[in-house]
Amino acid sequence: MSAADEYQAVVIGSGQGGKPLCVALANAGWRTAIIEREHVGGTCVNEGCTPTKTMVASARVAYLTRRGADYGVQTENIRIDMARIRKRKRDIVESFRSRGQATLEKTKNLDLIFGEASFIDPKSLAVRLKDGTQRALHSEQIFINAGCRPAIPQVDGLKDVPYLNSTSIMELDAVPDHLLVLGGGYVGLEFGQMFRRFGSRVTIVQSGAQLLRGEDSDVADEVTALLRQDGIDIFLNTRAERVTKTGSQIALTSREKKGEIRELRGSHLLVATGRVPNTEALNLSAADIAADDHGFIKVNSKLETNTPGVYALGDINGGPAFTHISYDDFRILRTNVIDKGSATTDNRLLPCTIYIDPQLGRIGITEAQAREQNKNVRVAKMPMSSVARALEVDESCGFMKAVVEPDTNQILGAAVLGIEGGEIMSMLQLAMMGKMPFTTLRDAIFAHPTLAESLNNLFTHFVS
Repeated sequence: MSAADEYQAVVIGSGQGGKPLCVALANAGWRTAIIEREHVGGTCVNEGCTPTKTMVASARVAYLTRRGADYGVQTENIRIDMARIRKRKRDIVESFRSRGQATLEKTKNLDLIFGEASFIDPKSLAVRLKDGTQRALHSEQIFINAGCRPAIPQVDGLKDVPYLNSTSIMELDAVPDHLLVLGGGYVGLEFGQMFRRFGSRVTIVQSGAQLLRGEDSDVADEVTALLRQDGIDIFLNTRAERVTKTGSQIALTSREKKGEIRELRGSHLLVATGRVPNTEALNLSAADIAADDHGFIKVNSKLETNTPGVYALGDINGGPAFTHISYDDFRILRTNVIDKGSATTDNRLLPCTIYIDPQLGRIGITEAQAREQNKNVRVAKMPMSSVARALEVDESCGFMKAVVEPDTNQILGAAVLGIEGGEIMSMLQLAMMGKMPFTTLRDAIFAHPTLAESLNNLFTHFVS
């Protein structure tokens, strides 16, 4: 290994936090290096948000085409071309990725290094380059944005079966005959509904008592009902025990909480049981960087690790695994490291949208969390069938729900399960950010007919 190259900052990983951070550091005059193991853009661009939502869009077109008669439009001979869907997905990913890589390559003071990094000591990294050689880097400031990957659960026989994960399932060139989905979180639900709309039979197996662990039970129950209406079989309180392959079939043996054993057979198996951090190869112990029992790097509210000068941003620090959270981590570090501010993760709002159809937008605390915290709250709840715009476009499934503090009229949280649920949720988020009382939304004038005007009526539907 050659003598260490000196940098003022090194960023490990070019995800949605690392990429803008290295550019900001370089533009601030710091000699910066960014190390990327595979593709610029991280999970979001390459295996997450961009490709999945591209394919979700194709699935929605298939769904609406089949419903053409409902709108007075006759459609026949629907055919799903998975190879074309995959090509569209690949093309969009490549355009995002190449644009991001070009930005890094043309940024002054910034070196893009393709390789895998590991710590030598708190200020030094060894980088194994793609040609097999190694390079040493030294920096006073190191930022870890190495992300996560799909988890592999401990299920007997799984390693001997050609199962799919959230990355490999997007490379299929044909529609599965029967897709078994292990896991009832947002990854399993998005892919499950997507492939059901492409024409697969789909079965979801969830170990918990409800889909979407952590969501209010009424929201989870409604999601379950909507997916079942799509023709998806869902088994709750059911734990996978063994997987085997017999001919062209995959057999999943599961046990219900009450003890009943069931064998499910399908053509394909998607494992969607969470994600684990990419920390093994980093050699954290060489820098005395603390991690929890699951391998996530421990950080404080300023994203500092226990080792001075080393930071961790994005889902590798165990925070919410969303692109927008990773980007906010970047903004916190830019404020503190470059601008000498004092930004923290304390009390930041955590919005998310699950891209099932209809969408589920979530902001703030759930009703259950409010009750657990003994908060004095009122709950507003209104079915989407009371929203004129939803009826007009024949997309009236789901409901809207908001948790309000009556003493201040502040919105504490909301869930919107309905057409463009993420966009309606974002309006409620803006109100929360501005400390706007719910009465302002209730009494506002919105254009008619829009989904926005549903907020007028939501806050007249208090159920508790």
